Amino acid sequence: MKAIRIDRNGGPEVLEYVDVPVPAPGPGQVLVRHVVSGINYIDVYVRTGLYKGPLPTILGREGAGVVEAVGEGVTGFAKGTRVAYTQAGAGGYAEANVVEPQFLVEVPGDVDDRTACALMLQGFTAHYLTHDTFPLQPGNVALIHAAAGGVGQLLVQLAKVRGATVIATVGTAEKAAIAKAAGADHVVVYADEDFAEATRRLVGGHAVDVAYDSVGKDTWERSLSTLRPRGMLVVFGNASGPTPPVDPLKLAAAGSVYLTRPTLVDYTRTAEEVQQRARELFAYVEHGKLKASIGAAYPLADAAQAHRDLEARKTTGKLLLLP
Repeated sequence: MKAIRIDRNGGPEVLEYVDVPVPAPGPGQVLVRHVVSGINYIDVYVRTGLYKGPLPTILGREGAGVVEAVGEGVTGFAKGTRVAYTQAGAGGYAEANVVEPQFLVEVPGDVDDRTACALMLQGFTAHYLTHDTFPLQPGNVALIHAAAGGVGQLLVQLAKVRGATVIATVGTAEKAAIAKAAGADHVVVYADEDFAEATRRLVGGHAVDVAYDSVGKDTWERSLSTLRPRGMLVVFGNASGPTPPVDPLKLAAAGSVYLTRPTLVDYTRTAEEVQQRARELFAYVEHGKLKASIGAAYPLADAAQAHRDLEARKTTGKLLLLP
């Protein structure tokens, strides 16, 4: 089968389009034949070496497709079942992947493969951030960075489902229109004005209940400055680079605020939690409350170009690979 493999860390040029054997499912495993695979910023972190792991490796942590074979002891998934998954392991940038059943969800008949894939890593992330890390309630004010991206658009929509007022930040006027269409109440183009000053002007100083920050190094300190006393800064990404070490006294000076750096693995530790998140996300889609925005779908062989576009901030919505 075809796959995208890296043998060393580096830029997009290290992504190689290669032939590899189709993996065989071992006991307690499921072989999924991909219809579509997902691209996520964590794949960039793995490629560059920011997130360490064994090499060589096939990138990718999610996909949607059809069960092709099951290993010994697997129940609940039969050959031909439409499924989607996200898991901590690798192997998504390929025509097929072996998946642990606890990370597999059956896709409802009225949800297409591209939407199902988009709701895995990014959808699960937006869900746990808005429902668990800081459970949004009506009247809350949420600051959401990179609001035109795949996670960002889902975050905006789920924050509105939860009844929050949303201040979204984006880099261009074109992306501002996308964030507004997703439901943001206010949109700040950070290339035109300082987002922290704009936020305070919109809702008053220190009035933000929670800031969802996937940008990291370039934004976290100003995000902190927008919070109300005892507000929460949720740093869940490093698009501009990792945040530096934080002096706890800085959190006290900001108003006894909370800082957390959550990861999806800690919010999908059990099959029950995976299934619950998937059920709720699929239900939101089926009831018209949530729409996964597909920004672009690249042939598997063009994964390197997809990474270039993602890192250059040329993309919006979910990026997919087509085997």
